[in-house]
This record gives sequence, C-alpha cells and structure tokens, in this order.
Amino acid sequence: MPPLFASAAVALLLALNTGAHAQTAAADFPSKPVTLVTPFAAGSGPDAVLRLVSEKLSRLWGQRVVVDNKPGGGGFIAIDQARRAAPDGYTLLQLDSEHIAALPHLYKSRNFVTLQHFDPVASLFRTPFFVAVGTDSKWKNMSDLIADAKAHPGEISYGSWGVGSPGHLGGQQLDALAGTRMQHVPYREVSQLFANVGAGDVPWSFASIPSSQGIYKAGKLRYLAIAAPRRIPQMPDVPTMAEAGGPPSLEVNSFVSLLAPRGVPAAVKAKINADVAKVIADPEIRARFDTFAFEPLAWSPEEIVRNAEAKSKVYGELVRIGNISLE
Repeated sequence: MPPLFASAAVALLLALNTGAHAQTAAADFPSKPVTLVTPFAAGSGPDAVLRLVSEKLSRLWGQRVVVDNKPGGGGFIAIDQARRAAPDGYTLLQLDSEHIAALPHLYKSRNFVTLQHFDPVASLFRTPFFVAVGTDSKWKNMSDLIADAKAHPGEISYGSWGVGSPGHLGGQQLDALAGTRMQHVPYREVSQLFANVGAGDVPWSFASIPSSQGIYKAGKLRYLAIAAPRRIPQMPDVPTMAEAGGPPSLEVNSFVSLLAPRGVPAAVKAKINADVAKVIADPEIRARFDTFAFEPLAWSPEEIVRNAEAKSKVYGELVRIGNISLE
C-alpha cells in the first residue's frame, strides 16, 4: 500500500477506535459515584434542587451522586475544585448565570473566563426576581419608588446578597433604565438582608421566592413587582414591572446549570444532558420547582452558551458603567 494511503488508513482506524471508545464510555457511564460540586450553601434554593436531582440521578444511574457544597470566595472555591477534576463526567459543577457570565467582568485581573474552562452540560432551572419592600413602605408601586429615587439622587439605597449578584446587577440595570442613582448595600447573609428590608433599615431589594418567603409570610414584606414580562401563578396578584410603572424592558432572573471541566467526551455529555432532562421532568421535582417559582429548563449546551453570552453583554456594560470590581 502506498505510504499516503497507509497513513490515511491508520488515521481512519484511529478515528474509528476513538469514536468507538467514546461510545463505550457513554454506554458505561456512570460506572462509579458522581460528584456535584456547588458554590451554594446547604439549605439554599439551588442546593435543595440539586439534592433532589442527585437523588433521582442516583436511582436512574444506579450509582451514588454526591452533592459537595463549597460556598465562599465568590464561587471560586467550588470552581477551583471542579477545575482540578478529570474531564470524564464524574465531577460536575453547579453554577448560576452570574458565575458564568458576570465573573469574567468582575474579576478582570484573574483573566478567568468561565466558559474557557468549563463546558455546559445540562440546564436545571431559571428563577425570577421581585422588587421587595417592607410592609410599611410608603411606596405602593414602581412609579413611587422611581419618583422618590429621582427626587433624591444618591440618597436611596437597596440591598442585595453580594456584589455581582443578580440583586446587585439588577439594581444597576434599574438605575440605567429609569435614570436614577441609588446606593448598593451588599449583605453577607440573605436572611439578614430580608429581615432588614422588612424592618425598613434598607428600603428595598430584589428577592426570589425561596429566599424571602419566610419574611413575606410573616407579613413583613410586600412585592411591588416581578421583574419579568409576565405574572407568575405562584404570585398572581404581583404585577409585572411594566404594570407597576417600572421600565418595561427590565428583566431580572438567573438560570442554573451543570457544567463539566472541558474535554468530557461528547457522548458522555449528551447522556448527562438527556438524563438530567428526564429527571427535571419528574412530577415530584416539578412540584418542588413550583413552590420556588423555578422554571424548569431543558436547554442544550448550545442554548446555555447563547443565553450566557446574552447575559454577559448586559453584565459587562453594567459593570463598566458602575465601575464594579471584585479584585
């Protein structure tokens, strides 16, 4: 056989062998326990969902699926641990859209771009955010809040669960769209944030249902609006941003996904994506999602990337305008 044809034949055999090996790896996956690393604290909404998903995957796969909480460090403690894992699908990382899309803008000196180190594998859910005020707040709608903020530039503050969080960046976006200038007050503890909003110590904040329902059910919080184009069935009486007199284009939400260190075989990623989608469709998980107002997602990895890139454009501009840095 001429050398040229021999080389081509060898290359073809290697490609076929590699493809067959990848298919075998996918068919056998998982053959040992799988670890789900998360930057979210135990007991948080994303953690509660991940534990439900891990239980269902464990039954489906016939292997232990362990949740490993690594909160702190702006998400980098969990990220760094997952980065050290082999790219074989046995270590997955739960991140929200801000870890994916905002971190590169907030930590410029680290030169860290999440999607250069991790590949999206499967989506879990998206959560909307409400504008929350204390029950005794003088503001009855978004028009009141915005008018007051315009009349007192730089004097009205809002809280969030940390610099670079959806609550912080959402506040920056409201300022940009409404032509206001409000002061951001970051909190370390979510429970303390909403306790202070309820007491009137901080005038308002964005809030999700699972993080604020305790204070809300105690009668200390009101929701002025949902930062979304449609009302949700869990809170049918809460108006949309546009209905409440706020900027119609303001949408504040966060989506949560599973990612893997780059290099996981495509067939393994496809299996994980299909199996997670199957689990997310389980009625028990859907019912739990409903209590949190979490919207189940069954995006492909490509859809996760597209949605992350769209958020990155918005966040990059907000970080630039607000001169926000977490170095």
